[in-house]
Amino acid sequence: MDDGMTKMWISFIGIALMFLSVIVTIFAREKLSGIIQKMLLSLSFISMIVAGFIVFIIVFSGPVD
Repeated sequence: MDDGMTKMWISFIGIALMFLSVIVTIFAREKLSGIIQKMLLSLSFISMIVAGFIVFIIVFSGPVD
C-alpha cells in the first residue's frame, strides 16, 4: 500500500474516533450518572483529543508524491 492510501485509512480512523466520541458523550449524558458517567466522558474526551491529533498530523503532513 502506498503513502496516500495509508494516510486515507489513518484519517478514517480519526473520523471514526470523532463519531465514537460524540455517541459515547450523548449516551453518557442521557442515560448514565455517577462514576461510570465520568469514566465514559473521560474516555470520550481522550478519544476526541487523539482523533484531533491524527487529523492534524494527516492534514499538515502535506500532499503525497
